[in-house]
Amino acid sequence: MSRIALGVRYRGTVYQGWQSQPGGRTVQDQLERALAQFAAQPIRTVCAGRTDTGVHALNQVVHFDTPVQREPFSWVRGTNRYLPDDIAVQWCVPVAETFHARNAAIGRRYRYRLLQSPVRPSLEVGLCGWTFHELDAQAMQQAAALLIGEHDFSSFRAAECQAASPVKMLRQLRITRSGALWHFDFEASAFLHHMVRNIMGCLLFVGQGNRPAAWMGEVLAARSREVAAPTFSPDGLYFLGPVYGPAWDLPQPRFETEPWSCE
Repeated sequence: MSRIALGVRYRGTVYQGWQSQPGGRTVQDQLERALAQFAAQPIRTVCAGRTDTGVHALNQVVHFDTPVQREPFSWVRGTNRYLPDDIAVQWCVPVAETFHARNAAIGRRYRYRLLQSPVRPSLEVGLCGWTFHELDAQAMQQAAALLIGEHDFSSFRAAECQAASPVKMLRQLRITRSGALWHFDFEASAFLHHMVRNIMGCLLFVGQGNRPAAWMGEVLAARSREVAAPTFSPDGLYFLGPVYGPAWDLPQPRFETEPWSCE
C-alpha cells in the first residue's frame, strides 16, 4: 500500500464546497470519482482544508492510500482526464505513510480578491468579491494589525463551526492594491469556519468609514459574533494551500499579485 499526495486546483463556483455530500456536487466527489476511474478501484481522499460553497483553491493538498502503482506524472494526467474542466491536479508526490494532509500542516493560507468598482463584476463574476465604495487602505491596515498574534477569534466564528478551540495564531494579514483589485492575504496556524469572510466583512466596514480602525480590537475582545459585521461573499476567497515543514519536501507554490499566477 502506497500513500500519495496531490496538489489540486479548482474553481469552486458551481460546487457545494469540498466535503463529499449525497448529491455528489462537491469537489471531493468529483476528484474521488476521477481517481477511481483512473485506478479502476475506489479511492478515498483526505484534504488539508475543507472549503465552502463557492470558494476556490489554488493548492489544495490531499492524500490517499492505494495498492495501485503508477508514476507521479501518470496520476496527474490520468486523473485529469476524468475531471471536469474547472478542477485539475497540479502535482503528485509519493509520501511516507506518516504524512497526513491535514494533521501535518503547520499553517494555512488564504487570499481574498476584491474588486473596487462602481460597476459590478461581469467577466470575473464568481472570482472576486465586489464593493462600489472607496476604501481607506491605511485604516484597514491599522485594523488588520490588531488581529495579528494568538487570539480567541470567537467574534469571527460561524455558529456551525466544529473547531475544538476558537484560539488561533494569525501570522499575517497583508493588504495590497493593484488598480481596481485589492488582495487580502491571510496566514494562520488554522482557521475557524467563515473566519476569513467574517474578518473581511469587518475590514470593509472600517475601509468604508463605517467604523474606526480601533473598532476591530473591540470586536475581537468581545468574543461574540453578534458585534461583528455580516459575513462577506465567498466569491473572492481562494485557499492558497497548507504550509508544511521542509522535511516533507512537497511543492510550495508562491502566489503573486494574481492568484492564478505562481512561481
